[in-house]
Amino acid sequence: MFGLFGPDARRRRLLRKAPEGPLRDYLSVAFPARRSDWREVPFVALDLETTGGDPGRDEIVSFGWVCIDRARIVLSSARHRVLRLSGDMSPTSAVIHNITDDESAAGAPLETVLSEFLGVLAGRVMVAHYTPTEVGFVAAASRRVYGAEILTPAIDTLTLATAAARREHRRPARGELRLANLRRRYGLPRYPAHNALSDALSAAELFLALASERRGPIELGMLMSPA
Repeated sequence: MFGLFGPDARRRRLLRKAPEGPLRDYLSVAFPARRSDWREVPFVALDLETTGGDPGRDEIVSFGWVCIDRARIVLSSARHRVLRLSGDMSPTSAVIHNITDDESAAGAPLETVLSEFLGVLAGRVMVAHYTPTEVGFVAAASRRVYGAEILTPAIDTLTLATAAARREHRRPARGELRLANLRRRYGLPRYPAHNALSDALSAAELFLALASERRGPIELGMLMSPA
């Protein structure tokens, strides 16, 4: 999964090729040790709202993130950033994300928000529900803005929930693994969907619920997912 020399060696190789600036600064910080106890690892829960599901073609509408330190959500770290799109917001996207053309037009450039997020992500592990979306769009944004690759350690709450069902020797019911349904299963409060910040907070709370019910520590080595 990590190649012959592991993720930190890959990070150092990418660092040598990275241009000066936010990406190089991010790659200069070592990843948390693979065998760390998750309770001692700094995380950042991320949610991206996008115009579609293809990182190579679609755009990021908004970023939402919140940090987790020592198994506690740090609400003062929560951020919601609306991005300026290259084109008009589609009617469907406007309805889903509740972001108007005017709000998007007044949003920040991708390079500004990506730089801010990489400053937060440095030395942390990303948490998301279905990481291929967030990891894929962050990787595509890195190529678009910096012309270079990025490596992103991440933990997927969907993977953790699937593993929890397997430990119970059962097959999840249809729709059970959706973020809102899992939160209901774990007795977590209901938040509005399709808002990047509320979904990031939802993923953070679900991660803590899933991680806390496991017997023994979660080893990062089996859960990191490189971009």
